[in-house]
Parts: sequence; C-alpha cells; structure tokens
Amino acid sequence: MGEGDSVKLQIKSVTRKTLSKQVIDEIINLLIEGHLRPGERLPSEVELMEICKVSRPVIREALTSLEVIGLIHRHTRHGTFFADKIGSEPFSIMLALSSRDLLSITEIRVALELGLVTLAAEKITNADLKKLKATIDRMKELPTEDSSEEDKEFHRIIALSANNALFNGLVHPLQQFHRQILKKIPLEERNLKETIQQHLDIYHALEKRDSLAAYAAMYHHLNYVRQKAIKSFLILEGKESTSENM
Repeated sequence: MGEGDSVKLQIKSVTRKTLSKQVIDEIINLLIEGHLRPGERLPSEVELMEICKVSRPVIREALTSLEVIGLIHRHTRHGTFFADKIGSEPFSIMLALSSRDLLSITEIRVALELGLVTLAAEKITNADLKKLKATIDRMKELPTEDSSEEDKEFHRIIALSANNALFNGLVHPLQQFHRQILKKIPLEERNLKETIQQHLDIYHALEKRDSLAAYAAMYHHLNYVRQKAIKSFLILEGKESTSENM
C-alpha cells in the first residue's frame, strides 16, 4: 500500500486518553467499514503514526495487542496483515476473564449449540453421522459414568458439521471450559444410561434431518447437564462460604 492510499482509509486521529485502545478501535474499523479485507496488508507503522497522530510506541502497543488476539500477523520483511480467518484467541480470552462465572459459560454453550445443531440437521453428512454413532457406541462400553471425552467428541462433530468457519473459532475454547465444568459434577451425580439415550435422541433427529427435533433433543440434553452443574456449583459455593466464615 502506498502513502497516497493510506489517506483514503479515513482512520480518525486520536486523543491522549487511552491512545493504544483508540488506535486498536480504528484499525478494527478498517475491517468493519470495508476499507480493508481479511488477509490484506495494513498501512506501515509510519503511515499509521501520521494518520492517527500518535507516536511509534503507541502504534506498536496497539499492533502487539491485535497480534495477541490473532487479528493481525506481522512479518518482518513484508509488513503487517489482517488474519484471513477467525481464530479462537478473542473468545478464549473472554472466557478466561469469565472463568469464575461458570454458570454464564454454561448458558453460552446452550445458546451456541442449539444454533449449531439446527444448522447441522441441514448440513450433516452420512460420514459425520457414522462418527456420531461411533462415539455413542464407545459410551456404551465405558467402565464408569464418566463420558466426558466421548461427549466432547460428539459435540465437536456436530459443530464442525454445521460447516461455518465463524463457529470453528468459538467451539474449541468453549469445550475446554465446559470440560472444567463437567469435572465439578461428581461421578455419582452422573447417569451414563440417561446420557447415552440423550445422545441417541440427538443422533436420530440429525439422521432424519429434522431441525426442530434436533433442537428439542439438544436442549433436553444441555439443560439436563446445566441443572446438574448448577446443583454442583451451589454445593461448592456453600462449602467455600462455610470455609471462609470459619
């Protein structure tokens, strides 16, 4: 990108308050407003300094922050480029900052997966259905009530079968945190037989390509897990409160 082109990007000059944050907002706006597209090269540091009326350290601080969340990639010889696809970093950071609010994370999972399963009912392939059935078959052979790994794989297959790149950056970090939630539910509170039946209901709805049935079956399953999680959280909070008051 030449110096003449940078003027057309219409990045606003910024004030002294939270300079790097404002630079970040303006660089993100280049994508939102369509001035640049994913994968395209950003203006140079010197050009950004001139446009934003800030110092090089401010520009570098803003670029470093954007690089950490995966929005840009910097190459020493070739310049700085917007990422060409969504990554998991921004969502992972948001979840990490909310890691103590496990109930909210559980609710996010419910909302996301209900949408995913309805899309999956339209797009899922026979090969994906076979993979889903294989996870259920493995559940039936488990020696304990702990089906967390098979459950994770089951939901991952559904998410990927929705065939939407935007979802892909959300699913993995959400599953990682949900795994931590499952660990807080004691094995004696789990019911493998019921879990298998719930997964079979989801599977059969997807096999029929029935979006409404898939939605209902997924909600029943996720709400079942959510209620057990809430019960466990309340017990844990009660123990922590008692311990703090001693």
